[in-house]
Amino acid sequence: MKFTKYILFICVLWGMCACTLSKNLTDGEYFLDSNELKGVKKADPLEVENLFFQEPNTKIPLTNSSLGVSIYRFGQLFYDSARVSEKLETKQSELQEIKAALDEEQGNRKLIKRRDKVQTKIQDLEKMEEYGNFLMRTGNPVTILDSTETKKTVTEIDNYLYNKGFLDAEVSFEVETRKKKATVTYILDEKEPYVLDSIYINSENEGLLALIKETKEESFIVKGDSYDQSNFTKERTRLEELFKNNGYYMFTKSFIDYNLYYDTTSKKINVEQRILKPSFAEKHEVYSVDSITFKISPPSDEFVDEKVQQNYRNIDFTFYRDRFSPKLLSSRILFDEGQNYKRIDIVETQKQLSNLDLFRYINISFDTVGTHLTAKILTQPNQKYQLTNQLGLSITEQLPGPFFSTVLRNRNFFRAGEILEFNARIGYEGVASATDQGVYQSSEFGVSASVIFPRFLIPFYGKSLQKFGQYNPNTRTQLGYNYTNRPEYTRSGLNALLAYTWVTRGNRQQFTINAADINYIRTPNISEEFGQVLLDLEDQGNNLIWSFLPSLISSVSAQAIINFNDYGNYTSTNKASLLKLFVESGGTTLNFVNASSNNETTDFARFQWLKLQADFRRYYPLNQKSTLAYRANFGIANPYGVSSGILPYEKYFFAGGGTSIRAWQARRLGPGSYTPPIGEEGRYDYAFEQPAEMIFETMLEYRRNLAGYFDMAVFVDAGNAWMIGADNSRPGSDFRFNRFYKEIAVGTGVGLRMDFNFLVIRLDLATKAVDPSMPEGERWVLDNLSFNRLFGLKGQTVLNFGIGYPF
Repeated sequence: MKFTKYILFICVLWGMCACTLSKNLTDGEYFLDSNELKGVKKADPLEVENLFFQEPNTKIPLTNSSLGVSIYRFGQLFYDSARVSEKLETKQSELQEIKAALDEEQGNRKLIKRRDKVQTKIQDLEKMEEYGNFLMRTGNPVTILDSTETKKTVTEIDNYLYNKGFLDAEVSFEVETRKKKATVTYILDEKEPYVLDSIYINSENEGLLALIKETKEESFIVKGDSYDQSNFTKERTRLEELFKNNGYYMFTKSFIDYNLYYDTTSKKINVEQRILKPSFAEKHEVYSVDSITFKISPPSDEFVDEKVQQNYRNIDFTFYRDRFSPKLLSSRILFDEGQNYKRIDIVETQKQLSNLDLFRYINISFDTVGTHLTAKILTQPNQKYQLTNQLGLSITEQLPGPFFSTVLRNRNFFRAGEILEFNARIGYEGVASATDQGVYQSSEFGVSASVIFPRFLIPFYGKSLQKFGQYNPNTRTQLGYNYTNRPEYTRSGLNALLAYTWVTRGNRQQFTINAADINYIRTPNISEEFGQVLLDLEDQGNNLIWSFLPSLISSVSAQAIINFNDYGNYTSTNKASLLKLFVESGGTTLNFVNASSNNETTDFARFQWLKLQADFRRYYPLNQKSTLAYRANFGIANPYGVSSGILPYEKYFFAGGGTSIRAWQARRLGPGSYTPPIGEEGRYDYAFEQPAEMIFETMLEYRRNLAGYFDMAVFVDAGNAWMIGADNSRPGSDFRFNRFYKEIAVGTGVGLRMDFNFLVIRLDLATKAVDPSMPEGERWVLDNLSFNRLFGLKGQTVLNFGIGYPF
């Protein structure tokens, strides 16, 4: 009954706020229904569209209403501008009184705290006065046609075309109104673009001319290209970086200018690129580093007299105490005494020193004497101990599970940049039962202790610190314990890890080698129901039960992450992609000993396997509000040797879930065309997780901003998982070239995301379109949806609730 009243209340509010866009418009007012472009032939239409000063509201399909406008109108119900202004005046008066009191009682902590609080409140009220309350700022008002904004758009488009080489272009507009709707059409007559003809460089500096000639192929200004103002800006930036990376410390882009000579008959432009002389010298000179000093300032005045001075690799170090390693710090300084100035080395030095996580700040400055530079690196140590606590929610099987984690860091543990780290985490998760117990809360507890060395350890030789310092090398040694309690079983594990990590300059490539990953795993308690499930599988030839025997699992693995163009920055307007490669060899050392294979009498399992996974992701902005995102993921794991065809349970692949094929519940898709056991709740009540040895999945998603923090998505997911060999307990689960393409599952759906920058809340509603578990000829199941059955059969449509983007 309460739920019905709640729904009724929401419907009433929607009726009040979600009226048509034309509601309350006065005579002569029109809401902007659409912008159209005509005459665009050679220019980029997406770039032109981004110049519109007015954008129509994003409408709900088949309606004349907008979610953003509805949210805005709903917020107006609770907004009183007069009251906000009154509160603002009161707080401003209160602030003046506090400041007057502080003038008499300087340093009064209570007054300072009160002043800061009132100032924050004033900022909030000023924002509210200008933009409305939170709901109004989340939504947006109706876009009412404004002729002034339309004319500004025409001017902006005209300037854009001019800067793109269409110097003679003409731009006009037409407005068509119908009832209260307005459609604005921008009409472009581009005419012929101007082309760059000759390019002449005017400079008397032979050094600069030689650098320009050497990098001519990299120039953004090319004979025969259409004139583009942005290319001249890029070229000035490129030359500044080029010169600064070749010793010209004092050079800036302001010394580069261009004279353009137009031929209006032939539509050609002759370019003179001038390198201007400096006012402070006869010519631009090459600067070299004369000396380097590195000073670590004391954290307080108490240590001023406790200076320690050392010289290593011709770098003068000054510490407030003998607590730092000159050898380590010098390995992260990527320029030397006597070397020509190189800007990229300075930037990378600052980044590498910051990566050590030992200092509050890194400041690198230079003093000049003639053409000689004295490099001064000034830092201050970070706090020795740091305790970080985190309380949050993880989403599994659509259920939120709370967790608490704490991390204690001890910086510079052995006085050579090492970090000692203790981690602890306790949490509950929603996990679907492997028997018939439904969805429940699973508890997990884990602790670990790590020492992170800012260098490569054994078997690398001593000089490796200096040789590899530019790659931010790290060695992690870790010991950990993990305990999981599920109704089917309890599982505990001890873990030891030795891992090497490094990155290339610019963090474009990241590499990890787990040289030793050793786990001792026990499953001391297995419920009677789950034990029976494993025994039934064993009777059918599936020895999954061995994955739950005590076992010592060791592996060697490597991972490479290649990030193109800052993938993961979803606010960027640039195309970006990411490729993640992972390879693992488990139980490798068992190849060199006479170890017995797993069998029916085994009480201590051993495993050998090879695993490979490739994950590619692509982010493609269409315009300022819309993007396409794509993911392809492939993985294969092959047990061999003593494993007798069985993998450790954690090494299997699972398909389905919020970051996989979303129309299937987590870990419930496949494998292949196998039809899983069905429970009492209908066709899609799959009771068991479905481990597999191979997976292939692809996801294509169109994302668009609706209003404020609200984004929408339309997506299609396709893929499945398979066993490599026959599994008698799951007919149709094995991969076969002659039928795998018929076993590709397809799901589609829509999503709503709330993007608060620091947090993304995701709701994805996905429905099964092609179900490979059905007999051939009956796998198209999307037609189960109808007006009488909006979500198809029970369980055909799945609601995924998650944190963050799916990829």
